[in-house]
Amino acid sequence: MSPIFDCRDEAQLLTGMRQARQAIGRGELVVLPTDTVYGVAADAFDHQAVARLLAAKGRGRQSPPPVLVAGITTLRALVAEVPEPVERLVQEFWPGGLTIVLPSQPSLSWDLGETRGTVAVRMPAHRIALELLEETGPLAVSSANLTGMAAGITAEDAQGMLQDSVAVYLGDGPSKTGVPSTIIDATSLVGGAEPRVRVLREGAVSRAQLRDVLGDLLEPDPGSETESEPELAGESVSEPESAPERAGESVSEPESEPERAGESVSEPKDATGSGPGTGDATETPAVPEAAPAPDAAPAPEAVPAPEAAPAPAAPEPGRS
Repeated sequence: MSPIFDCRDEAQLLTGMRQARQAIGRGELVVLPTDTVYGVAADAFDHQAVARLLAAKGRGRQSPPPVLVAGITTLRALVAEVPEPVERLVQEFWPGGLTIVLPSQPSLSWDLGETRGTVAVRMPAHRIALELLEETGPLAVSSANLTGMAAGITAEDAQGMLQDSVAVYLGDGPSKTGVPSTIIDATSLVGGAEPRVRVLREGAVSRAQLRDVLGDLLEPDPGSETESEPELAGESVSEPESAPERAGESVSEPESEPERAGESVSEPKDATGSGPGTGDATETPAVPEAAPAPDAAPAPEAVPAPEAAPAPAAPEPGRS
């Protein structure tokens, strides 16, 4: 069984971090603690390592993982553009539990799965995760669990599910909250005709907190009076997107996952992307075929109109 290094012990921390760096360099998987739940990580630019990550969780390419970064400088290198509203979100909620789905930088050579040109990005608020990211660069990270099971909140939880598919387990005690990140889709802020930020998965950052920063750029809350009634507008009602698994995606991240990037999300994604609680994407149900129209009933035969009654005879002259 792959070892667990208790990073609360300084000696184990040094050894564990060294082995984790080496494992990432060899294209292997590492479980690491984050500020939300434990995540399983791979080199984001090693497509074979990303494929191993998805296989270890029992997921397909339709559920690309989010990417964890060490700061906004790396974010700028990974996405096509960082709009001003996203700058405000990053200043307010990073490092922390907000995954943002944006169009990815087209010049990058990577393969996270079926992202549809997006990526879900987050900066975690955890010293061990940030230290590893500083040394390895961006990591593709999904919640440390098997698809359909609860995300691991300890290294032991993750090891019980992922076992030897992971080379190194870094432990730091139970997750502080166990609440996954919120995943948002901000792709329409980049050249979109109607800029609007959508929540792909609700989590550590609430809608109220997002609205304090974004104002009317955030989509209306579900069930709010400001939402248009599709029946009145003559529009069909579409099925909600799954998280980020939970914008591109399913977005999963070191959280139960949108979901993302597709963030992107691929989020709500299972967002931002990021996605979005378990983060495991669900398949879109097939649309049932329309039932054939019944044969038209034969028209009833016409009923002949009754004959008009004869007019009464005029009275004879001289008769009263």
